Amino acid sequence: MLSRKGLIPEDYLLTRLAENVQQPKFKAKPKKARFVAKNGTCNVAHTNIREQGRFLQDVFTTLVDLKWLHTLIIFTMSFLCSWLLFGMIWWLIAFAHGDLHYTDEEFVPCVTNIHSFSSAFLFSIEVQVTIGFGGRMVTEECVSAIIVLIIQNIVGLLINAIMLGCIFMKTAQANRRAETLIFSKHAVISVRNNKLCFMIRIGDLRKSMIISATVRLQVVRSTSTQEGDVVPLDQVDIHMDNPVGTNGIFLVSPLIICHVIDKDSPLYSLSAFDLQHENVEVVAVLEGVVETTGITMQARTSYVSEEILWGQRFVPTVSEEDGMYAVDYSKFGNTMKVPTPSCSAKKLDDVGGIARFKLNEGVTLRATVRRRRASAASRRSRMEM
Repeated sequence: MLSRKGLIPEDYLLTRLAENVQQPKFKAKPKKARFVAKNGTCNVAHTNIREQGRFLQDVFTTLVDLKWLHTLIIFTMSFLCSWLLFGMIWWLIAFAHGDLHYTDEEFVPCVTNIHSFSSAFLFSIEVQVTIGFGGRMVTEECVSAIIVLIIQNIVGLLINAIMLGCIFMKTAQANRRAETLIFSKHAVISVRNNKLCFMIRIGDLRKSMIISATVRLQVVRSTSTQEGDVVPLDQVDIHMDNPVGTNGIFLVSPLIICHVIDKDSPLYSLSAFDLQHENVEVVAVLEGVVETTGITMQARTSYVSEEILWGQRFVPTVSEEDGMYAVDYSKFGNTMKVPTPSCSAKKLDDVGGIARFKLNEGVTLRATVRRRRASAASRRSRMEM
């Protein structure tokens, strides 16, 4: 939406997902169903719900969760029905008291100037929305009219409070704020500080802060227990090594959220080949309190196997210019290839870690170079002979 107004470049998308149009598109396999969509919506259909009455026990939340069209229809119908109901009551009071066809000038009606149902309906609107009685007003002739006047005012206040509160909550929902929180389109796995790490990048496009922001990562995949029970959506929390050392983050500039793949990680036994052939999905959840409204918000996205790039890292986006830090969001989703072992973290630990793995690779490489040099020298000696 903001990109259409020309406020930001159209090189990336703002709906909780930063895309890099220069990178190749990775299409997910059509047979794979993801638990959380890229825009944060949960891909779960609730069927065969028999206890529908539970939704009516929480009417306010049900109204807030409805679509705008349905909310406006209910808002309009609630007022129309209440006006019609009390208009009928005022007409019955006038009919029972004889106010509709009185001719005596000394006759005192319950409500003045009510001669038909139309005038009773107009009086009902005037009472409930406090427009002003004008030529119609309640007299002290009928106690029932005074009681109905009190009841209609109370009912009108309740309808106004519920419907206006519902509309306010729909317009101030925290998911609107989450539209300016962006996630990188791809996650990456590479070596960081001599450890194999899973990394994503998050950012906030607004200047207003997200207070007490926290990030959680979960791996969702199908597993089976030792008894043979299949768990189609097994959710496993994974530990994160955030830049500030705790789960709380100071989201002023784009941050790289890092998960060290160790023996406690659900990704410990996955290699680059296994990752592309297993149905693994990593769900990222960013929670915090909106500074301007004080409402708790949550932004979500997920990364399936095809969206996890092995052997790449994110390009830096922050630079120092004229005594201040500048963030280039055009590079938000950019990645670059880096040397990374394609084996699993478990295999790396078995051979002694990244340092020993690099050493073994270097020895192998040097031996290969020596063999090539020896073969070249033998060829030259043969040619000289």
